[in-house]
Amino acid sequence: MAVFTGAGVAIVTPMKENFEVNYEKLDELLEEQIAGSTDAIIICGTTGESATLSEEEHMDVIKFAIDRVNKRIPVIAGTGSNSTATAMQLSAEAAELGADGVLLVTPYYNKATQNGMIRHYTAVAEAAKVPSILYNVPSRTGCGLSASTIAALVRDVPSIVGVKEASGNFSHIAELMNLTDGKIDLYSGNDDQIVPLLSLGGIGVISVLSNVAPKETHDIVDLYLSGRTKESCALQLKAIPLISALFSEVNPIPVKAALNMMGREVGPLRMPLSELEPAHKEVLKKELKAFGLL
Repeated sequence: MAVFTGAGVAIVTPMKENFEVNYEKLDELLEEQIAGSTDAIIICGTTGESATLSEEEHMDVIKFAIDRVNKRIPVIAGTGSNSTATAMQLSAEAAELGADGVLLVTPYYNKATQNGMIRHYTAVAEAAKVPSILYNVPSRTGCGLSASTIAALVRDVPSIVGVKEASGNFSHIAELMNLTDGKIDLYSGNDDQIVPLLSLGGIGVISVLSNVAPKETHDIVDLYLSGRTKESCALQLKAIPLISALFSEVNPIPVKAALNMMGREVGPLRMPLSELEPAHKEVLKKELKAFGLL
């Protein structure tokens, strides 16, 4: 059984003006997401600025989300690292805290071989003991998982159940679904490609868009999976200008700006990320208004 089906939010980590994690605000965001029909919380992913959290903060934020959500919907912890030992430790701790699954980004910077990534993921998944979702995002990590590598991991490691695909390469995704005979939980990692990925057998999205439009993102998936594909496609296409604005600069710069515009007061970004450029801010504000969010 899949960890979740539908739209999971890759939720931001709100900060105070002194750059400490704002747990009071995170509590509010979690409640708003659940009320907005989000199907899962993905905590401490890229959008959550995990790269700038200390290991202690990382686990504190994961624990806070697990405790506050309290099994109402699944919580998936981002616990990947370019250090296998660190990823094993974070994943095991998250599982012990009650995470329903872990999201494991490819080991960035090291540029491991496919055999190296098989060894890495096998060790981490076995340490986690909860369902593991691979995260294939070569544009950010400098290395990508081949379709055959993903298929081998899903075949040989029982706890590896799915993949968040942000490669944007649909030939690769089609090959993956062929090699696994569709027996993999496939999630879109790109908000502008939800419907095309669902057409290849996907079951959901791990979404940045959900931070600002949880119900609409949920509906794109729900409509498609319930057979109302034209309505799903229409909603996907309606969201394209907003999605483009949310990726006008590297994630999570625009989405934090959007939430602040919407009065959510999620605070600043930790360096080395910088605030959204004024020209991009104007476009983002325009698209938020057009989508009925301002």
